[in-house]
Amino acid sequence: MNAFGLMQIGLILLCTSIISSLQCNHLPLQQRKVIENSLRLLDKMGRKFPQQCLREKMSFRFPTQVLRPRQKETFIVAIEEIFQHIFYIFSKNLTLAAWDGAALDQFQNGLYQQIEQLEACVIKKHTHYCRSKEVGRLKLKKYFQKIDCFLEDKQHDLCSWEISRAEMRRCLQLIDKVARKL
Repeated sequence: MNAFGLMQIGLILLCTSIISSLQCNHLPLQQRKVIENSLRLLDKMGRKFPQQCLREKMSFRFPTQVLRPRQKETFIVAIEEIFQHIFYIFSKNLTLAAWDGAALDQFQNGLYQQIEQLEACVIKKHTHYCRSKEVGRLKLKKYFQKIDCFLEDKQHDLCSWEISRAEMRRCLQLIDKVARKL
């Protein structure tokens, strides 16, 4: 390979790393757009909250302290973790949910793409978990396990999915609130 070819490859690699680092620098703004789209798709997936499900309301208590970051990188790690859990939950037995399939697919695809982007940013910044970050991860895991167990206990019925969808809406709204402050 000649020097010109090597120079072209180097230039492409440089541009790629600059573009991807710019994406990581603008994550809070991107997150707001992703969350707005996710909230819109959550609304589009189902109808109004069914009246018969009102008596089954459940409080899962989102661990808000995980979204009180001292650093932007910590916030990015928390969002990535949350999106992974949401993706996992919305990839389960959805047969009784009776939701709009196209909106659900778009919701899942958007989450997946965002997880991929967040993972790339976390890896680039070599973010390592310290003890407090591990505690946050464990709290998130416990929160999402409650939702998962609730769905399983209710055998993934319509009301359990609607309650879970409403909870994911609250979760995304909390992330949006914090992202707007960054």
